[in-house]
Amino acid sequence: MAQKKRDPAVAERFGWNLRRIRRREDLTREGVARRAGLHRTEIGRLENGERVPRIDTLVRLADSMVVPPAELLDGISWVPAPEVVGTFAFGSMAISPIPRSTSEEAED
Repeated sequence: MAQKKRDPAVAERFGWNLRRIRRREDLTREGVARRAGLHRTEIGRLENGERVPRIDTLVRLADSMVVPPAELLDGISWVPAPEVVGTFAFGSMAISPIPRSTSEEAED
């Protein structure tokens, strides 16, 4: 499977959000790092858009600054591609049975 290219704009926006919230909460990088159980250089990498955090790190960062995780994702969204025609549907959508020919019914 081919590796998907990461969008640097996501890392930059996340870093901007992290820095903005950290400053608003009057915390240093070291203070956030200590509260989140990370190294202060990791906070710098995240704020500078060099890295994107894993989901568990995102939660730890948010909790360390007492904000909802969604606030760190402010302004970041995914725009799905259009659906491909002819895809399978499962779950609550009914799938029509394939019509059987008379010769198939006679064989059963």
